[in-house]
Amino acid sequence: MPSHLSADRPAAQPPGRGSVDALISQTRRLKGDVDAVRRDAAGEGSDQPRARWQRALYDLALHQLSDLDEHLAQLRDGPLPTAAPEPPAPAQGSLLSRVGSAEWNLLTDEASWSGELYQILGRDPAAPPLTLDELPSLVVDEDRPTLTAMVTDCLVDARPIDGEFRIARRGGDVRTVHMMGEPVLDTDGSTASMWAVLRDVSELRRSQRVVSETRDSLHHRQEAARSEHRLAVELQEAVLPPWRGSLRLPHRGPRTLDLASRHLPASAHTMIGGDWYDALELTDGETLLSVGDLTGQGVGVTSNMTMLLGAVRGMAMAGAQPGQLMAWLNQLLDATVQPALGSAVCCRYRPATRTLVWAQAGHPAPLLFRDGTGRALNAPDGVLLGATSGAVYRQAEETLQVGDLLLLHTDGLVPGHTGSAAANLLLGLAPRLTGNRTAEDCVRTVVEEFGASEREDNACVLAARVMS
Repeated sequence: MPSHLSADRPAAQPPGRGSVDALISQTRRLKGDVDAVRRDAAGEGSDQPRARWQRALYDLALHQLSDLDEHLAQLRDGPLPTAAPEPPAPAQGSLLSRVGSAEWNLLTDEASWSGELYQILGRDPAAPPLTLDELPSLVVDEDRPTLTAMVTDCLVDARPIDGEFRIARRGGDVRTVHMMGEPVLDTDGSTASMWAVLRDVSELRRSQRVVSETRDSLHHRQEAARSEHRLAVELQEAVLPPWRGSLRLPHRGPRTLDLASRHLPASAHTMIGGDWYDALELTDGETLLSVGDLTGQGVGVTSNMTMLLGAVRGMAMAGAQPGQLMAWLNQLLDATVQPALGSAVCCRYRPATRTLVWAQAGHPAPLLFRDGTGRALNAPDGVLLGATSGAVYRQAEETLQVGDLLLLHTDGLVPGHTGSAAANLLLGLAPRLTGNRTAEDCVRTVVEEFGASEREDNACVLAARVMS
């Protein structure tokens, strides 16, 4: 609005009725379009933080368009007379009441209020309007300095008013009022009166708070998820064997297996899952190789994984063969406070005969690469770990040769593919894998092929090349 109005300036003429009607029609069409988009928006009815935030924004936009429609209609129809006994109430759910206006004459100390202003301030329409000195009596104590400062700046420095304060209406109802005003100057430049418009913005501010709170809730949940993700990564790094490349297992004899592995975490917005791998030289000279996963995500599943790895190592050190180890592991998981379904493949490699003894439970079979080709080992029958109490797990044997490459992996290694489809893609790397000199080279080839893109699932891969 223009500033420093002159007292003898002619009043502005109201806009033509036709042009305002055109604006009203445009507003209503836009409201219909927004409402249609809102109904079609994904997440309608969902209680997820992002969906609540989106609904709050749609509601705020629709409310504001409804209020714009009302304000344009008021502009077209003109203000209510001051003596109107009962100004019309705003529409149900409206964020803004009708705009009220007032003028305070500083020369005569007279005040003039519109009928809408009486309603906004909760005053009896038959009562005389309050003077500028009396107006603060409606304002809550904490906001009176704000109103006083705005009025003083307007009257003394001819500054426009644009601010908010809270009023206490009869019955203890507290409302937030937005006031915009200007000084009206006389011919010598002195302030002759002050003119202002006021509107109740209580519901508007409430809706904006809902949008802000839902946005903050979404932000806090995302931050919490990221923090738990980081913690789970740290815990998993602490739990998994601390090797990422070739490693000579601590034994006295010649090295019989060249080992390498990699854990491929999911993207940052996905919680860490329960994928694990392990390699351990046993007291009888054999080597334990195992890979698997537990259902669930986050810190809790990492704790279960810690228990599982300790149990697998302990049972293997005690001499349990893969089939028996799977059965005992199943009983252990089934007896936990929060049972967790999982899958695993467990192998014992006997270097004296180059024999691989292995069992699986709902897990991809090991892949064997030899002479430029690859195949999946014929799987013994098995069930999901923790799925059936007292389950029996069969085991299979495979005789290996010097130079053979054994690849163990979890089901999420190839993004977008599981089961036989993932195995076929991995087997397609046979010419490259059998041409690699070390197990670390083989793992690097797999990661370069399938680990560079952002993944939704965690994955583990373990490579073992027969050395002698």
